[in-house]
Order: sequence, then structure tokens, then C-alpha cells
Amino acid sequence: MPSTYSCLSYHIVFTTKRRARYLSPEIRPRVYEYLGGVVRAEGGSLTEIGGVEDHVHLLVKLKPTQSLADFVRTLKANSSKWINENRLVSSRFEWQEGYGAFTVSESQTSAVSRYLQRQAEHHARTTFAEEVSRLCERHGVTPPTESPGRGGSA
Repeated sequence: MPSTYSCLSYHIVFTTKRRARYLSPEIRPRVYEYLGGVVRAEGGSLTEIGGVEDHVHLLVKLKPTQSLADFVRTLKANSSKWINENRLVSSRFEWQEGYGAFTVSESQTSAVSRYLQRQAEHHARTTFAEEVSRLCERHGVTPPTESPGRGGSA
């Protein structure tokens, strides 16, 4: 085949360090805008973003040459640095080590987008630990053995 064709969508989720509730509704739009800028700077495209006070979800499309691990590392490092430089929170901001990343079929991107848009409603009835376990189970990943509670990573 003389050309390369790809459609690589990922649902990425990561938490604040110790699941601190830093991402207030007031700063979330600014953080989301910045994260979108990092996604674009890294050659990706942001389809949707959502979250609550202690974690964020992104639905992104990446090029096949982009390493997912390098992408997430850059995303988290640049955004935490920016949050601290702009003093968006009262203490030192950090993302938790680790992340979840799940491939998304093009036929499912609308459903995942709606899911990310409704994170506040979703977490009114579902804990983060339950959410991570369900995501892992749906994607054939062994769920974490220890609850990704306040000290765990996702």
C-alpha cells in the first residue's frame, strides 16, 4: 500500500496527585483549554474533554508515529507546570503517576464524547474506583487489585 491510513482514537484518564480536588469548576475550562493546546502542539487532535475535581478524561486522536506514553508524559508535565506558574491552585499542583488509556473505535467516539461531557452527573452515582474497574473490564484489562482511591493511581 503506497500510503498510510490511520484513525487512532484514545480515551485517556488520569488523576490529580492523591486525588486532591484541585480542578474546581472555576479553573476547569482554563485547564481544559491548555490541555487542548498541548494536544495540538503534539500533533494530535482533541475530540472531547471532561472530568471532575480530581481527574480528567480526554478523547484524542494521535498520529501512528506518536508514542502514547511520551504523549501522556508531555501532556501531564506541561499542564502541571502551567497550572503552577499561573497559580491556579493554592498549593503545588501535580498529576498522579500513571494513567488509563483505552482505544476507541470510530463508531463509538460519539458515545464516549457524551460520556465525557456528563462526568459530573456520572460521578454523582459512581465512584472513580468503580469507573476505572468498568473501563478496564470493558477493554479486557485486568482491573487494579487495589482500589485507585485517594492514594492509588489510575
